[in-house]
Amino acid sequence: MLGGGGFAILMVLFWLMLVLGVVLLVIWLVRRSGGQMPPMMHHMPMMRDDAACTIARERYAKGEITKEQYEEICATLAAK
Repeated sequence: MLGGGGFAILMVLFWLMLVLGVVLLVIWLVRRSGGQMPPMMHHMPMMRDDAACTIARERYAKGEITKEQYEEICATLAAK
């Protein structure tokens, strides 16, 4: 029914469809994730903010900064 050329065309179409399917799957997965960072990377800025707030708390406890300065520092970090 199909000659050698017809079989080759079907194989090329098969592989093109397979590659297209993989590309579309990757695009779908990226869009579904919302382009978010991996969970470990996502929480790193929060850890830095917590550390900075802890340092501000220590400075407040030592009397180096006022209560208002401490609250402003932590509020500014929480807003990011």
